Amino acid sequence: MNKQYFGTDGIRGEVGKGVITPEFVLKLGWAVGRVLSQQGTHKVLIGKDTRISGYMLESALESGLSAAGVNIGLLGPMPTPAIAYLSRTFRADAGIVISASHNPYQDNGIKFFSKDGTKLGDDLELAIEAELDKPMSIVESGKLGKAKRIDDAAGRYIEFCKSRYPSDMSLKGLKIVVDCANGATYHIAPNVLRELGAEVIDIGTSPDGVNINLNCGATSLNALKAKVLETQADVGFALDGDGDRLMMVDHKGNVIDGDQLVFIIARDALRRGEMHGGVVGTVMSNLGMEIGVKRLGIPFLRSKVGDRYVLELLKENGWFIGGESSGHIINLHMTSTGDGIISGLQVLRAMQTSQMSLYELSLGMDKYPQKLINVRFGEGQQPLESEQVKQAVRDVESALGDTGRVLMRKSGTEPVIRVMVEGENLADVDKFAQQIADTVQQAVN
Repeated sequence: MNKQYFGTDGIRGEVGKGVITPEFVLKLGWAVGRVLSQQGTHKVLIGKDTRISGYMLESALESGLSAAGVNIGLLGPMPTPAIAYLSRTFRADAGIVISASHNPYQDNGIKFFSKDGTKLGDDLELAIEAELDKPMSIVESGKLGKAKRIDDAAGRYIEFCKSRYPSDMSLKGLKIVVDCANGATYHIAPNVLRELGAEVIDIGTSPDGVNINLNCGATSLNALKAKVLETQADVGFALDGDGDRLMMVDHKGNVIDGDQLVFIIARDALRRGEMHGGVVGTVMSNLGMEIGVKRLGIPFLRSKVGDRYVLELLKENGWFIGGESSGHIINLHMTSTGDGIISGLQVLRAMQTSQMSLYELSLGMDKYPQKLINVRFGEGQQPLESEQVKQAVRDVESALGDTGRVLMRKSGTEPVIRVMVEGENLADVDKFAQQIADTVQQAVN
């Protein structure tokens, strides 16, 4: 069955339009509560990022869940991976995150974790959608759910993150700039790094409800690069608005993306004799990552775009390291979902144990030039079905031959076509990507 509301990472959209309204989210909370109640379960945690709309949507979700007879634990602003972890430790039946991740403040969304701290399966998402089609009812007053605020959530998660770093090591002597994107990690990430001994310079830690991801964080690295160079820091962290994404900057100001970080983590695990199985990337992962990993003798597979698909392929093969170039990195030997802070700690561990800088570690993987262009399209439009677009792709693939590739896909989180071209020559890659993007734009117009 096709899903009507759920995308690759929950339900997302512009606040006040479509489904991101108090009315729909109230009904969604009720539908989730109904599905959980049918399984004999009655406890859910709710966390959110720092968007101003989070207050409104949190109240609506709380009301819907209560109407279905489910008790609620309110976590306040917390990173997405923290909610996955806390869902497990509180023995909750689900964790709900109110966040649109790296999107601007005008957007928001709802995503879910199971009691195991993993994304909900398709079966549960379809069951929730089926309940949404039914008229809303309310349990009798004595069975309504109760809500309670959990005050020590941040401290619990900080201790968990610290426990993922070897107890006989510290970050003493490292100067680290961390950019929290004015998002959910603003009161978490700096404290984790400081308590492990690092000298920390934090930016993007003054959320006001509307500045989340605004010229900061994992999707906008200029501020981090400038601060690393200004302070002569050893390394820079950039997290996104909900903390499940990580990009890094070395001491020279070079951006180290998710593909490079996965490679560094995998190679370090191999060096320690702890690499079991292979690495999972996605169809968007740089060809240089695949070549570099295989050169180490590590198997490599590609999934569809989306950390849930990376996770599925990891579990299917019994592997534990994977990720996306955008910075979603999964370390299943450390935690159950993508976690920017914990991924960063694995990279710092590789730096400490190898006595190498992030710049030196990144030299082990040669990135192929890659160009990604997003083309926005309107409701009901299908530009990928255009014969002109298909011919433009065929022409570029013919020109690249075996030295590159073209990938065309619809985003799962916003109405854009992602045009990606990869090859050996940067000028050709830029030219071919623009050529295809222009054709897609013509089809949209």
